[in-house]
Amino acid sequence: MSQTGQSADRALIDRTIAAIGGPDHESSAAVARAFDGKVKPRQSLGRLEGLAARVAGIQRTTTPRVDSPVVLVCAADHGIAREGVSAYPQEVTAQMLTTFVSGRAAVSILAHQADAQLVVADLGVVEPPQLHPTHTYAPVLDRRVRAGTDNSAEGWAMTRAEAEQAVAVGIRLAEELIEDGADLIALGEMGIGSTTTASILTSAILDRDPARVVGAGTGLEGEALAHKVETVDAVLARHDDVEQPWDVLAAMGGLEIAALAGVALGCAAHRVPALLDGFISTAGALVAWRLCPSAADAMIAAHRSTEPGHSMQLEEMGLTPLLDLQMRLGEASGAALAIPLIRSSLALLQDMGELADLSSGPAGADGGGASADGA
Repeated sequence: MSQTGQSADRALIDRTIAAIGGPDHESSAAVARAFDGKVKPRQSLGRLEGLAARVAGIQRTTTPRVDSPVVLVCAADHGIAREGVSAYPQEVTAQMLTTFVSGRAAVSILAHQADAQLVVADLGVVEPPQLHPTHTYAPVLDRRVRAGTDNSAEGWAMTRAEAEQAVAVGIRLAEELIEDGADLIALGEMGIGSTTTASILTSAILDRDPARVVGAGTGLEGEALAHKVETVDAVLARHDDVEQPWDVLAAMGGLEIAALAGVALGCAAHRVPALLDGFISTAGALVAWRLCPSAADAMIAAHRSTEPGHSMQLEEMGLTPLLDLQMRLGEASGAALAIPLIRSSLALLQDMGELADLSSGPAGADGGGASADGA
């Protein structure tokens, strides 16, 4: 990359971080009060009420809406895959991109069910697939930084300039989607070896024992899982002197994870909810949080992955997942499932009747429609 390009990337990142502010607490409080006046007992809709209030705070409005959600899947390959840490060969990354755009992947189906646009971005798949003209279910955007990362067990995964470039690409992706009307972006990923990279980053950023962070990923168990833990341990030991967030990302990160960090920063700067999927996309969010802690105020955790490190990430950023379905697929599949839930919370805020408009008596009276479950 030229010096000019590198300077432009860093300037964009710095400008984006500077634009990130906290949520609008007044809008959140107003939405909470509005729910108190609906035809129901106070807080009887539980976390749905807080969910709508959170979206209101992020969007800085008392009339929050999610009309044009986008499911964004960032894809790239990982050099760490050469250490045998996945049950699948690296070629599967490119094959899955073909499956995404053919409409036959889990996230393709779930995004369709959620009435959300699916967008796939190639940050660095080693062998990009040759897509057939009939594969028109979703676009694959060429945002390649390089053809996969190097093996972090042998050296740095990428240069710091490449890490900054990938984050800047993510910011630009978010800005492009928001300019086109996106009012919520769900973060997803694809890349063989990505759960190992996410485990390395999570262990490094949170200073946690890899044995507690590493999970089955693509289905590893027994000796294969033990080897994965040993590999993460070895990478951390190799880069023990790396401490600065940008150096941690460059030495041990992934291109798609870096891009997702940029997407999270871009969403926060433009007051658009960033809906996190599972362990890997949340690793990107964790990087964004490490670079700018207030970026977490614009995040919503869609679900809790069975990967043990995911709960650690969410707890550190103060996020409580909406769903817990024992999933660990990735691809933004869990995030896509949460989109209708968010929309439902906002529909209740907008369309539910008011207690003050009832003509049949006080809340809880016969015919009033405001009795609690089991009352």
